[in-house]
Amino acid sequence: MSATLYQRIQQFYDASSGLWEQIWGEHMHHGYYGADGREKKDRLQAQIDLIEELLTWAGVKTAENILDVGCGIGGSSLYLAQKFHAQATGITLSPVQAARATERALEANLGQRTKFQVANAQAMPFDDNSFDLVWSLESGEHMPDKTKFMQECYRVLKPGGTLIMVTWCHRPTDESPLTADEEKHLQDIYRVYCLPYVISLPEYEAIARELPLNNIRTADWSQAVAPFWNVVIDSAFTPQALWGLLNAGWTTIQGALSLGLMRRGYQRGLIRFGLLCGRK
Repeated sequence: MSATLYQRIQQFYDASSGLWEQIWGEHMHHGYYGADGREKKDRLQAQIDLIEELLTWAGVKTAENILDVGCGIGGSSLYLAQKFHAQATGITLSPVQAARATERALEANLGQRTKFQVANAQAMPFDDNSFDLVWSLESGEHMPDKTKFMQECYRVLKPGGTLIMVTWCHRPTDESPLTADEEKHLQDIYRVYCLPYVISLPEYEAIARELPLNNIRTADWSQAVAPFWNVVIDSAFTPQALWGLLNAGWTTIQGALSLGLMRRGYQRGLIRFGLLCGRK
């Protein structure tokens, strides 16, 4: 990962994570609104439901040692550690996030079972075959080398363990390439959210087959999560959020002003919410 991109991602999350927690809470990911996206629910419940639906979809019923790649402030890590009575390790590029996740673990009496650290997901500081569940929820889009990222997830996964990866994708291009307008839309999203690029779900599946991951499954849940951006936009323009934005700095303000890019991306079918799971 280039130093410049690494620093941009770190600075983006260092600056914005506190405001996100203040407005939204500990889960820094989409919510699940039913298969057709029409269920009305509390935003926190929607985020919890996404975790539970992913576990059900992937067939994960137990776990002993979990790695959360791109852990944010520990939302998924702590939830999974508590649910499975497991050990959980979270990695992030943001020292602010790692410190806050550690605080939250202590507050939840999970300090003995969880650990959070700053680490690069393309060069993880873990031994081969270390974790029986590798969980990556909306971090793959930040990786400049998607193949290297997935190779690292596979390397640290125990034989028989499960990888669950959920990531922002663009639409498949097997039938028609991306148009110039779609490319520009993606470039605008990349610039605002510190992304090098995204790929399609079939491309991720091809990488997974080369690892080789077994029992591979993929799914597109774009419709189920798309309402999330409407809820985020509504919450971004409350007095509390606007005051927080002013204090969070320009990159966070720019991200808030650009929320419509993601909403429009889903509406036009360009942005896809891709799922992949498999076993080693």
